[in-house]
Amino acid sequence: MVTKTNSQYIVEAVGLTKIFKDFWMRSKAKAVDNLSFHIEKGELFGLLGPNGSGKSTTIKLILGLLNRTRGRLTVFDRDPHDVSVKKYIGFLPEESYLYRYLNSRETLDYYGRLFSIERATRRKRIEELLEWVGLSQVAHRPVGEFSKGMMRRIGLAQALINDPDFLILDEPTSGLDPIGTKQVKDLLLELRSRGKTILLSSHLLADVEDVCDRMAILYGGRIRAEGTADDLLTDSSHTVLHIPRIKNDNTITKIDEVLMQTEGASIESVTQPRQKLESLFLSIVEEAKLEQASTSGALHGGETASFLRGDAKGEVLIDQLLQEKNQDPIAKEQSIATEKQEDPEILEELVKDKKKETLVQEAKLELDSPKGADSSVIDSLLDEQSDQAQDNK
Repeated sequence: MVTKTNSQYIVEAVGLTKIFKDFWMRSKAKAVDNLSFHIEKGELFGLLGPNGSGKSTTIKLILGLLNRTRGRLTVFDRDPHDVSVKKYIGFLPEESYLYRYLNSRETLDYYGRLFSIERATRRKRIEELLEWVGLSQVAHRPVGEFSKGMMRRIGLAQALINDPDFLILDEPTSGLDPIGTKQVKDLLLELRSRGKTILLSSHLLADVEDVCDRMAILYGGRIRAEGTADDLLTDSSHTVLHIPRIKNDNTITKIDEVLMQTEGASIESVTQPRQKLESLFLSIVEEAKLEQASTSGALHGGETASFLRGDAKGEVLIDQLLQEKNQDPIAKEQSIATEKQEDPEILEELVKDKKKETLVQEAKLELDSPKGADSSVIDSLLDEQSDQAQDNK
Protein backbone atom coordinates (compact mmCIF):
# COMPACT_ATOMS: atom_id res chain seq x y z
CA MET A 1 0.00 0.00 0.00
CA VAL A 2 1.32 3.43 -0.96
CA THR A 3 1.24 6.30 1.51
CA LYS A 4 1.58 9.98 0.75
CA THR A 5 5.09 11.35 0.75
CA ASN A 6 6.57 13.38 3.58
CA SER A 7 8.70 15.36 1.12
CA GLN A 8 8.12 19.10 0.88
CA TYR A 9 7.67 18.75 -2.89
CA ILE A 10 4.49 17.29 -4.37
CA VAL A 11 5.86 17.66 -7.91
CA GLU A 12 9.52 17.92 -8.88
CA ALA A 13 10.80 18.19 -12.45
CA VAL A 14 14.45 18.34 -13.50
CA GLY A 15 15.41 18.75 -17.16
CA LEU A 16 11.95 17.57 -18.25
CA THR A 17 11.70 17.28 -22.03
CA LYS A 18 8.98 15.98 -24.34
CA ILE A 19 9.52 15.61 -28.07
CA PHE A 20 6.70 14.45 -30.32
CA LYS A 21 7.81 12.29 -33.25
CA ASP A 22 6.22 11.24 -36.52
CA PHE A 23 5.65 7.73 -37.86
CA TRP A 24 9.30 7.39 -38.89
CA MET A 25 10.45 8.50 -35.39
CA ARG A 26 11.69 11.84 -36.66
CA SER A 27 11.42 14.77 -34.26
CA LYS A 28 8.28 16.69 -35.11
CA ALA A 29 7.81 19.16 -32.23
CA LYS A 30 9.55 19.87 -28.94
CA ALA A 31 6.57 20.67 -26.71
CA VAL A 32 8.52 20.80 -23.43
CA ASP A 33 12.16 21.81 -23.43
CA ASN A 34 14.36 21.19 -20.38
CA LEU A 35 11.86 22.29 -17.71
CA SER A 36 13.00 22.38 -14.09
CA PHE A 37 10.53 23.40 -11.40
CA HIS A 38 8.88 22.16 -8.21
CA ILE A 39 5.51 22.52 -6.48
CA GLU A 40 5.56 22.58 -2.69
CA LYS A 41 2.99 21.14 -0.30
CA GLY A 42 0.07 23.48 0.32
CA GLU A 43 1.09 25.77 -2.54
CA LEU A 44 -1.07 27.26 -5.27
CA PHE A 45 1.21 27.19 -8.30
CA GLY A 46 0.32 28.91 -11.57
CA LEU A 47 1.44 27.74 -14.99
CA LEU A 48 1.11 30.59 -17.48
CA GLY A 49 1.70 30.90 -21.19
CA PRO A 50 0.05 31.48 -24.55
CA ASN A 51 -1.60 28.67 -26.51
CA GLY A 52 0.97 26.09 -27.59
CA SER A 53 3.52 27.01 -24.92
CA GLY A 54 3.56 23.52 -23.36
CA LYS A 55 1.19 23.93 -20.42
CA SER A 56 -1.19 21.06 -21.24
CA THR A 57 1.72 18.79 -22.23
CA THR A 58 3.39 19.42 -18.87
CA ILE A 59 0.15 18.52 -17.07
CA LYS A 60 -0.22 15.30 -19.06
CA LEU A 61 3.35 14.36 -18.14
CA ILE A 62 2.57 14.96 -14.46
CA LEU A 63 -0.54 12.76 -14.75
CA GLY A 64 1.38 10.00 -16.50
CA LEU A 65 -0.72 10.31 -19.66
CA LEU A 66 2.42 10.94 -21.73
CA ASN A 67 5.90 9.48 -21.54
CA ARG A 68 8.74 11.94 -21.09
CA THR A 69 11.53 11.91 -23.65
CA ARG A 70 14.19 12.65 -21.05
CA GLY A 71 14.64 14.28 -17.67
CA ARG A 72 13.29 13.39 -14.21
CA LEU A 73 9.76 13.88 -12.92
CA THR A 74 8.22 12.73 -9.63
CA VAL A 75 4.72 13.10 -8.16
CA PHE A 76 4.40 12.33 -4.45
CA ASP A 77 8.01 11.09 -4.71
CA ARG A 78 6.93 8.45 -7.22
CA ASP A 79 6.88 7.94 -10.95
CA PRO A 80 3.86 9.65 -12.58
CA HIS A 81 2.76 6.28 -14.03
CA ASP A 82 2.32 4.79 -10.54
CA VAL A 83 -1.42 4.11 -10.34
CA SER A 84 -1.46 4.08 -6.53
CA VAL A 85 -1.02 7.88 -6.32
CA LYS A 86 -4.00 8.65 -8.57
CA LYS A 87 -6.47 8.52 -5.67
CA TYR A 88 -4.79 11.62 -4.20
CA ILE A 89 -5.20 13.63 -7.42
CA GLY A 90 -8.17 15.53 -8.85
CA PHE A 91 -8.00 16.67 -12.47
CA LEU A 92 -10.07 19.03 -14.58
CA PRO A 93 -8.94 18.86 -18.23
CA GLU A 94 -9.20 21.74 -20.66
CA GLU A 95 -12.18 20.00 -22.28
CA SER A 96 -14.45 17.81 -20.14
CA TYR A 97 -15.26 14.56 -21.97
CA LEU A 98 -18.23 13.18 -20.05
CA TYR A 99 -20.84 10.55 -20.89
CA ARG A 100 -23.52 12.55 -22.69
CA TYR A 101 -26.50 10.42 -21.66
CA LEU A 102 -25.79 10.43 -17.91
CA ASN A 103 -27.28 13.18 -15.80
CA SER A 104 -25.28 15.17 -13.23
CA ARG A 105 -25.92 12.83 -10.30
CA GLU A 106 -25.14 9.73 -12.35
CA THR A 107 -21.94 11.32 -13.64
CA LEU A 108 -20.65 12.19 -10.18
CA ASP A 109 -21.74 8.80 -8.83
CA TYR A 110 -19.77 7.08 -11.60
CA TYR A 111 -16.56 8.92 -10.76
CA GLY A 112 -17.15 8.41 -7.05
CA ARG A 113 -17.33 4.67 -7.63
CA LEU A 114 -14.03 4.77 -9.53
CA PHE A 115 -12.45 6.10 -6.33
CA SER A 116 -14.22 3.37 -4.26
CA ILE A 117 -16.05 5.97 -2.15
CA GLU A 118 -18.71 4.47 0.10
CA ARG A 119 -22.29 4.92 -1.04
CA ALA A 120 -23.47 7.13 1.84
CA THR A 121 -20.43 9.41 1.56
CA ARG A 122 -20.78 9.47 -2.20
CA ARG A 123 -24.41 10.57 -2.13
CA LYS A 124 -23.74 13.28 0.44
CA ARG A 125 -20.83 14.70 -1.56
CA ILE A 126 -22.84 14.65 -4.79
CA GLU A 127 -25.63 16.77 -3.32
CA GLU A 128 -23.17 19.23 -1.77
CA LEU A 129 -21.17 19.60 -4.98
CA LEU A 130 -24.25 20.08 -7.14
CA GLU A 131 -25.45 22.76 -4.76
CA TRP A 132 -22.06 24.48 -4.84
CA VAL A 133 -21.74 24.53 -8.64
CA GLY A 134 -25.37 25.65 -9.05
CA LEU A 135 -26.66 22.61 -10.93
CA SER A 136 -29.12 21.20 -8.38
CA GLN A 137 -32.17 22.35 -10.35
CA VAL A 138 -30.93 20.74 -13.61
CA ALA A 139 -29.43 17.60 -12.06
CA HIS A 140 -31.98 15.43 -13.90
CA ARG A 141 -30.88 16.61 -17.36
CA PRO A 142 -28.31 14.65 -19.42
CA VAL A 143 -24.96 16.45 -19.44
CA GLY A 144 -24.99 16.30 -23.23
CA GLU A 145 -27.62 19.07 -23.13
CA PHE A 146 -25.44 21.39 -21.03
CA SER A 147 -23.88 24.62 -22.27
CA LYS A 148 -20.12 25.06 -22.13
CA GLY A 149 -20.29 26.93 -18.84
CA MET A 150 -22.47 24.24 -17.26
CA MET A 151 -20.08 21.56 -18.53
CA ARG A 152 -17.22 23.34 -16.76
CA ARG A 153 -19.26 23.39 -13.56
CA ILE A 154 -19.98 19.65 -13.59
CA GLY A 155 -16.33 19.08 -14.56
CA LEU A 156 -15.22 20.99 -11.47
CA ALA A 157 -17.51 18.87 -9.30
CA GLN A 158 -16.06 15.72 -10.87
CA ALA A 159 -12.50 16.87 -10.08
CA LEU A 160 -13.42 17.39 -6.41
CA ILE A 161 -15.50 14.25 -5.74
CA ASN A 162 -12.56 12.42 -4.11
CA ASP A 163 -11.48 15.41 -1.95
CA PRO A 164 -7.99 15.36 -3.56
CA ASP A 165 -4.75 16.40 -1.89
CA PHE A 166 -3.35 17.56 -5.24
CA LEU A 167 -5.75 19.37 -7.56
CA ILE A 168 -4.81 20.03 -11.20
CA LEU A 169 -6.97 22.54 -13.09
CA ASP A 170 -6.40 23.20 -16.78
CA GLU A 171 -8.21 26.42 -17.78
CA PRO A 172 -10.83 26.03 -15.01
CA THR A 173 -12.58 29.37 -15.66
CA SER A 174 -12.91 28.89 -19.41
CA GLY A 175 -16.59 29.32 -20.33
CA LEU A 176 -17.62 30.47 -16.85
CA ASP A 177 -19.40 33.75 -16.20
CA PRO A 178 -17.79 36.26 -13.77
CA ILE A 179 -19.75 34.87 -10.82
CA GLY A 180 -18.62 31.32 -11.56
CA THR A 181 -15.07 32.59 -11.97
CA LYS A 182 -15.16 34.26 -8.57
CA GLN A 183 -16.56 31.09 -7.02
CA VAL A 184 -13.64 29.08 -8.40
CA LYS A 185 -11.13 31.62 -7.07
CA ASP A 186 -12.74 31.56 -3.63
CA LEU A 187 -12.68 27.75 -3.63
CA LEU A 188 -8.99 27.67 -4.56
CA LEU A 189 -8.12 30.00 -1.69
CA GLU A 190 -10.22 27.91 0.71
CA LEU A 191 -8.58 24.65 -0.40
CA ARG A 192 -5.13 26.21 -0.03
CA SER A 193 -5.99 27.26 3.53
CA ARG A 194 -6.71 23.57 4.23
CA GLY A 195 -3.21 22.61 3.05
CA LYS A 196 -4.24 21.33 -0.38
CA THR A 197 -1.76 21.62 -3.24
CA ILE A 198 -3.08 23.14 -6.48
CA LEU A 199 -1.67 23.47 -9.98
CA LEU A 200 -3.54 26.09 -11.97
CA SER A 201 -2.88 26.34 -15.70
CA SER A 202 -4.37 29.31 -17.53
CA HIS A 203 -3.74 31.99 -20.12
CA LEU A 204 -6.09 34.37 -18.26
CA LEU A 205 -3.50 36.35 -16.34
CA ALA A 206 -5.90 38.07 -13.92
CA ASP A 207 -7.12 34.70 -12.58
CA VAL A 208 -3.60 33.55 -11.78
CA GLU A 209 -2.54 36.90 -10.36
CA ASP A 210 -5.42 36.94 -7.87
CA VAL A 211 -4.81 33.54 -6.24
CA CYS A 212 -1.37 32.04 -6.97
CA ASP A 213 1.55 31.96 -4.52
CA ARG A 214 4.13 31.31 -7.24
CA MET A 215 3.95 31.12 -10.99
CA ALA A 216 6.00 30.12 -13.99
CA ILE A 217 5.61 31.71 -17.42
CA LEU A 218 6.19 29.36 -20.37
CA TYR A 219 6.95 30.15 -23.98
CA GLY A 220 8.15 27.67 -26.58
CA GLY A 221 8.26 24.91 -23.99
CA ARG A 222 10.72 26.80 -21.77
CA ILE A 223 10.30 28.69 -18.50
CA ARG A 224 10.93 32.36 -19.21
CA ALA A 225 10.19 33.67 -15.71
CA GLU A 226 9.38 32.14 -12.31
CA GLY A 227 8.67 33.54 -8.86
CA THR A 228 6.01 34.97 -6.56
CA ALA A 229 3.49 37.54 -7.74
CA ASP A 230 5.30 40.28 -5.85
CA ASP A 231 8.68 39.31 -7.32
CA LEU A 232 7.38 39.37 -10.89
CA LEU A 233 4.86 42.21 -10.77
CA THR A 234 6.24 44.87 -8.43
CA ASP A 235 7.13 48.04 -10.35
CA SER A 236 10.11 49.44 -8.45
CA SER A 237 10.39 52.50 -10.68
CA HIS A 238 7.14 54.12 -9.46
CA THR A 239 5.44 55.00 -6.16
CA VAL A 240 1.67 55.00 -5.70
CA LEU A 241 0.02 57.23 -3.09
CA HIS A 242 -3.64 56.68 -2.16
CA ILE A 243 -5.18 59.82 -0.65
CA PRO A 244 -8.72 61.24 -0.46
CA ARG A 245 -9.87 63.16 -3.51
CA ILE A 246 -8.12 66.53 -4.00
CA LYS A 247 -10.66 69.18 -4.96
CA ASN A 248 -8.26 72.12 -5.24
CA ASP A 249 -5.90 72.05 -8.22
CA ASN A 250 -3.49 74.37 -6.38
CA THR A 251 -2.80 71.55 -3.92
CA ILE A 252 -1.59 69.35 -6.77
CA THR A 253 0.64 72.15 -8.01
CA LYS A 254 2.22 72.59 -4.59
CA ILE A 255 2.81 68.81 -4.27
CA ASP A 256 4.48 68.84 -7.66
CA GLU A 257 6.79 71.69 -6.58
CA VAL A 258 7.78 69.81 -3.40
CA LEU A 259 8.55 66.66 -5.40
CA MET A 260 10.73 68.62 -7.80
CA GLN A 261 12.66 70.21 -4.94
CA THR A 262 13.16 67.07 -2.85
CA GLU A 263 13.15 64.19 -5.36
CA GLY A 264 13.96 65.92 -8.65
CA ALA A 265 10.83 64.41 -10.20
CA SER A 266 7.38 65.64 -11.11
CA ILE A 267 3.90 64.12 -11.11
CA GLU A 268 3.43 62.04 -14.28
CA SER A 269 -0.37 61.87 -14.18
CA VAL A 270 -3.35 62.50 -11.92
CA THR A 271 -6.35 60.18 -12.34
CA GLN A 272 -9.44 59.12 -10.43
CA PRO A 273 -9.40 55.46 -9.26
CA ARG A 274 -11.74 53.04 -11.04
CA GLN A 275 -13.33 49.90 -9.69
CA LYS A 276 -12.82 46.65 -11.57
CA LEU A 277 -15.43 45.63 -14.12
CA GLU A 278 -15.74 42.32 -12.27
CA SER A 279 -16.77 44.15 -9.07
CA LEU A 280 -19.37 46.19 -10.93
CA PHE A 281 -20.78 43.08 -12.63
CA LEU A 282 -21.05 41.18 -9.35
CA SER A 283 -22.81 44.06 -7.61
CA ILE A 284 -25.39 44.32 -10.43
CA VAL A 285 -26.11 40.58 -10.29
CA GLU A 286 -26.45 40.66 -6.51
CA GLU A 287 -29.02 43.46 -6.81
CA ALA A 288 -30.97 41.42 -9.37
CA LYS A 289 -30.93 38.38 -7.07
CA LEU A 290 -32.25 40.48 -4.18
CA GLU A 291 -35.10 41.55 -6.46
CA GLN A 292 -35.72 37.81 -7.11
CA ALA A 293 -35.38 38.27 -10.86
CA SER A 294 -36.08 34.98 -12.67
CA THR A 295 -33.47 33.18 -14.80
CA SER A 296 -33.52 29.98 -16.84
CA GLY A 297 -29.75 29.46 -16.66
CA ALA A 298 -27.60 27.75 -14.07
CA LEU A 299 -27.81 29.11 -10.56
CA HIS A 300 -24.68 30.59 -9.08
CA GLY A 301 -24.29 28.02 -6.37
CA GLY A 302 -24.31 28.01 -2.62
CA GLU A 303 -21.69 27.44 0.01
CA THR A 304 -18.62 25.32 -0.55
CA ALA A 305 -19.24 21.62 0.10
CA SER A 306 -18.63 20.77 3.76
CA PHE A 307 -16.13 17.99 2.99
CA LEU A 308 -14.05 20.50 0.98
CA ARG A 309 -14.12 22.94 3.90
CA GLY A 310 -12.90 20.18 6.21
CA ASP A 311 -15.94 20.32 8.50
CA ALA A 312 -16.02 17.57 11.12
CA LYS A 313 -19.71 16.69 10.70
CA GLY A 314 -18.83 13.10 9.87
CA GLU A 315 -16.88 12.70 13.09
CA VAL A 316 -19.81 14.12 15.09
CA LEU A 317 -22.17 11.59 13.49
CA ILE A 318 -19.81 8.73 14.33
CA ASP A 319 -19.66 9.89 17.95
CA GLN A 320 -23.46 9.91 18.12
CA LEU A 321 -23.65 6.36 16.78
CA LEU A 322 -21.07 5.20 19.33
CA GLN A 323 -23.06 6.84 22.14
CA GLU A 324 -26.20 5.02 21.03
CA LYS A 325 -24.25 1.76 20.94
CA ASN A 326 -23.00 2.31 24.49
CA GLN A 327 -26.45 3.32 25.79
CA ASP A 328 -27.37 2.36 29.40
CA PRO A 329 -28.77 -1.25 29.47
CA ILE A 330 -31.63 -0.15 31.75
CA ALA A 331 -32.78 2.34 29.12
CA LYS A 332 -32.63 -0.40 26.49
CA GLU A 333 -34.79 -2.73 28.66
CA GLN A 334 -37.35 0.04 29.14
CA SER A 335 -37.61 0.53 25.38
CA ILE A 336 -38.02 -3.23 24.87
CA ALA A 337 -40.76 -3.33 27.53
CA THR A 338 -42.58 -0.52 25.78
CA GLU A 339 -42.51 -2.50 22.55
CA LYS A 340 -43.87 -5.58 24.31
CA GLN A 341 -46.80 -3.58 25.67
CA GLU A 342 -47.78 -2.74 22.16
CA ASP A 343 -47.70 -6.41 21.06
CA PRO A 344 -51.25 -7.42 22.34
CA GLU A 345 -52.79 -4.59 20.36
CA ILE A 346 -50.97 -5.74 17.24
CA LEU A 347 -52.08 -9.37 17.76
CA GLU A 348 -55.66 -8.27 18.26
CA GLU A 349 -55.59 -6.37 14.99
CA LEU A 350 -54.13 -9.41 13.20
CA VAL A 351 -56.91 -11.64 14.59
CA LYS A 352 -59.54 -9.19 13.43
CA ASP A 353 -57.98 -9.17 9.96
CA LYS A 354 -57.98 -13.00 9.94
CA LYS A 355 -61.69 -13.13 10.86
CA LYS A 356 -62.50 -10.65 8.12
CA GLU A 357 -60.56 -12.74 5.62
CA THR A 358 -62.51 -15.94 6.65
CA LEU A 359 -65.87 -14.20 6.28
CA VAL A 360 -64.88 -12.95 2.84
CA GLN A 361 -63.88 -16.46 1.73
CA GLU A 362 -67.16 -17.95 2.99
CA ALA A 363 -69.15 -15.29 1.21
CA LYS A 364 -67.21 -15.96 -1.96
CA LEU A 365 -68.02 -19.70 -1.77
CA GLU A 366 -71.71 -18.91 -1.46
CA LEU A 367 -71.56 -16.57 -4.43
CA ASP A 368 -69.68 -19.09 -6.56
CA SER A 369 -72.46 -21.71 -6.22
CA PRO A 370 -74.38 -21.99 -9.52
CA LYS A 371 -77.97 -20.87 -9.61
CA GLY A 372 -80.58 -23.65 -9.27
CA ALA A 373 -78.14 -26.13 -7.71
CA ASP A 374 -79.59 -28.48 -5.08
CA SER A 375 -77.61 -27.88 -1.90
CA SER A 376 -78.80 -31.19 -0.33
CA VAL A 377 -77.14 -33.17 -3.14
CA ILE A 378 -73.86 -31.31 -2.63
CA ASP A 379 -74.01 -31.93 1.15
CA SER A 380 -74.62 -35.69 0.64
CA LEU A 381 -71.60 -35.91 -1.70
CA LEU A 382 -69.40 -34.17 0.86
CA ASP A 383 -70.62 -36.58 3.58
CA GLU A 384 -69.80 -39.62 1.41
CA GLN A 385 -66.25 -38.29 0.81
CA SER A 386 -65.68 -37.83 4.55
CA ASP A 387 -66.98 -41.39 5.31
CA GLN A 388 -64.64 -42.91 2.72
CA ALA A 389 -61.71 -41.04 4.21
CA GLN A 390 -62.50 -42.45 7.68
CA ASP A 391 -62.79 -46.04 6.31
CA ASN A 392 -59.39 -45.77 4.62
CA LYS A 393 -57.84 -44.79 7.96
